[in-house]
Amino acid sequence: MLQTVWVSLPQSWDLRVPDCHHDGKETSWLCGFFRTIIRHPRLRHDSKGPGKARMLKKIQICLCVFFVSGFLYEISLLSSCCFSYMPMPKHFLTPEQVLNLGKSIIFLETTDRLEPPPLVSCSVESAARIYQDRPIILFMKGLTNETALVLNSSYAAFSLLSSMKNVFIFPLQMETVFQETPLLQWYNQVVPEEEKNWVHISSDASRLALIWKYGGIYMDTDVISIRPIPEESFLAAQKSQFSSNGIFGFPAYHKFIWDCMENFVLKYNGNIWGNQGPFLMTRMLKAICNLTDFKGTEDHRCQNISFLNPQRFYPIPYPAWGRYYKVWDKSPNFNHSYALHLWNFMNHNRKTVVAGSNTLAEKLYKAYCPTTYEDLIQNTELREFTHSEDA
Repeated sequence: MLQTVWVSLPQSWDLRVPDCHHDGKETSWLCGFFRTIIRHPRLRHDSKGPGKARMLKKIQICLCVFFVSGFLYEISLLSSCCFSYMPMPKHFLTPEQVLNLGKSIIFLETTDRLEPPPLVSCSVESAARIYQDRPIILFMKGLTNETALVLNSSYAAFSLLSSMKNVFIFPLQMETVFQETPLLQWYNQVVPEEEKNWVHISSDASRLALIWKYGGIYMDTDVISIRPIPEESFLAAQKSQFSSNGIFGFPAYHKFIWDCMENFVLKYNGNIWGNQGPFLMTRMLKAICNLTDFKGTEDHRCQNISFLNPQRFYPIPYPAWGRYYKVWDKSPNFNHSYALHLWNFMNHNRKTVVAGSNTLAEKLYKAYCPTTYEDLIQNTELREFTHSEDA
């Protein structure tokens, strides 16, 4: 089925030839074909008369539009010229098409919650701003294909994230995600209703399967990105000799992730929190690496995996998580960090960012997810206005 894709330019709609060259070589014969038919639409002079020439010119234009409409969409999905065509109608794209672009940043929401809270919105927005040339994908368990368009207009944060050109929000369909992995048999046998940690366990499993199949970086939805991660294959140390699974990155089909999925099933124990999460990553890393304590801000490397210093993501350790919601005399610069984990799992009292509070978390929102912060302020002002009207 042929689809016409329009490219939005300031004050105009136009079709453009993509830059499909890499290292001086053309990446696709289709790119050369488009360049030919778009840049050379004129016919030579026809000695048989202007009427025939006009007719042939019309035929040529029709053929040009026909081929461009049919192939431009496929070309726009090539990794070498993908984001030069964004934004495009996102409902044309499937999760697999976006993931196949490579180097995705993946977030998961494994509750049935449909409205992303401010911290989730901030995490996704900050990643979209830091990684502007990469797809940012939020998978939501509570979302279905039928509800996507309705949510886009009825939920503020959903609409905010959907409007970002490189952010994609898709339903999380676990059975599909686990296909062709060791996790499928486990998933077909487990009874979610009997698992007390199912929200976390299902998230632990889904992130492994997605990264193994498609590669990229997984991030928890309470991680605020502040600068790009330069590593491709990495785990994040929560402390010396202990790995988290809240953020990690690998290319597709990496053996370490496959081994993690096999161990996930072999050592499965849903009653122990983290057994399929950070404890899994740690025991698998220890099986192949001689882990030692970190010195200063150095990173460790074992085989082809970088084990990144706790300062990269956890400069504030989990026992001190509340410091994010405190006012600092002098805010830290986090010069050695790529992202910050705000430890929402520890936040049992549900501390939030309050506009005007001058806390560290508020400053992070202002700097790295300003659109989410503006929405937060507007919602606060609306609540205050509504409260005053009721009073």
